[in-house]
Amino acid sequence: MRYALLLLFTLPLVSCAGYKLGGAKPPSLVGVKTIAVPMFSNGTQEPRAEALATTAVTDALVADGTYQIADRNSADAVLEGSLSSIRYSKLRSSKLDSLLPEELTNDVSILWTLRDARDPTKILASGTSSGNSNFFVDSNLQTARRNALPDALGRAGRSLASTLSSGF
Repeated sequence: MRYALLLLFTLPLVSCAGYKLGGAKPPSLVGVKTIAVPMFSNGTQEPRAEALATTAVTDALVADGTYQIADRNSADAVLEGSLSSIRYSKLRSSKLDSLLPEELTNDVSILWTLRDARDPTKILASGTSSGNSNFFVDSNLQTARRNALPDALGRAGRSLASTLSSGF
């Protein structure tokens, strides 16, 4: 009976043994509270895509809330990025003509590096984030591609923010 009573009182204390308060930041980013996000570079042929990529990543970091956005002078870290590729592929073709696409997908990749703001040679984290979007082909393919690009970049931005805030 004593052992059952002891078990009854100690079980609630043990059930939360692995839980800790606060965020689940990667160990290398524990001291980082603010991030500066300068304009990304564009390694693709898509005009003004670097502005869309920078905006998508900044919006994702703000929505995540783990880090605050700051200017380069007051930030703990600087996020440098490059839009490395935008690939289009056919998702579905016409029933009558297999070479005529009806629905396309675009895959975007962002190469990024998070550097310490005080010592730019120190890399805190780096990686590649990707996102994709599906869209229907209409009479103006260029407009359809341009309209689908922010959605794919938004997904890549959320992937990058998730990596920085939780490590995966």
